[in-house]
Amino acid sequence: MTAAELVLDARNATGESPVWRAQEAALYWADIPRGLLQRWQPGQGKARQWQLPQMLACMAAWQGEPQRWIAGLEDGIYQVTLGDGGAHTQPLATVDHAMPGMRFNDGRCDRQGRFVAGSMLMDMAAAQPVGKLYRLGADDLAAGRAQDLQLGPLITPNGLAFSPDGRTMYLSDSHPRSQQIWAFDYDTDSGTPRNRRLFVDMTGLPGRPDGAAIDAEGCYWICGNDAGLVHRFRPDGQLDRSLPLPVKKPAMCAFGGPGLDVLYVTSIRPEGIDLSDQPLAGGLFALRPGVSGMEETEFRPL
Repeated sequence: MTAAELVLDARNATGESPVWRAQEAALYWADIPRGLLQRWQPGQGKARQWQLPQMLACMAAWQGEPQRWIAGLEDGIYQVTLGDGGAHTQPLATVDHAMPGMRFNDGRCDRQGRFVAGSMLMDMAAAQPVGKLYRLGADDLAAGRAQDLQLGPLITPNGLAFSPDGRTMYLSDSHPRSQQIWAFDYDTDSGTPRNRRLFVDMTGLPGRPDGAAIDAEGCYWICGNDAGLVHRFRPDGQLDRSLPLPVKKPAMCAFGGPGLDVLYVTSIRPEGIDLSDQPLAGGLFALRPGVSGMEETEFRPL
């Protein structure tokens, strides 16, 4: 196991939703408040960027379309097409936010290719439990409306992940008033989570539960925001290990590299505070944790 390596001094405000695309040998990720979709390949010193018209919170690759993505923005779920002239966005599904000032947050595809994503109030200090978890599959896409999975109350839904067989869904609430991670039985036919149960209570562990990934052994990796750690939990909820990073706010992790054995971690660069003790905040990091990950399922519109 090697120490965390800075692979790109991205200086992202909030680096999130890293996705490795094996056919390109490239990592994509978002900078939420700046509305940037970014792409980086190992060996390159600079990332390519596309500007979107809204904040970009989460995304997944579109099956069979190398330049196309599905993404959770501020007011809904969009198709994003990348080109040399910029990014084109097209609305796919609307949602009824509970109040103004909301956006999407963490999201990814389940193992069947449905897009699942949560929403949150951007003013975290308000601690309003108005967040929801939505699903957009082929049937929902035809109707132009994402399905509310009725999992509230949630303040800051995060840590979404699916077990290797797709039958367990993980979800966290990273708000300081919650810091819980839950597991659900997941109906792979209907895309419906049931039997919510506590997986890990993070209040007694370092860091708040932020973005997550699953490895090939079915273990759950989650960023310990504020603690500068990435934790690995076994399927029984026991903490297996914690890996340090040189920044306090790792945001989300994803497996990549030719063998899916590199754990990439995005991070946050807070405004208005002294960063002399963490000058690399907002950077993109790589770890070699000694295990391989799962390839991300792409969105299947049919």
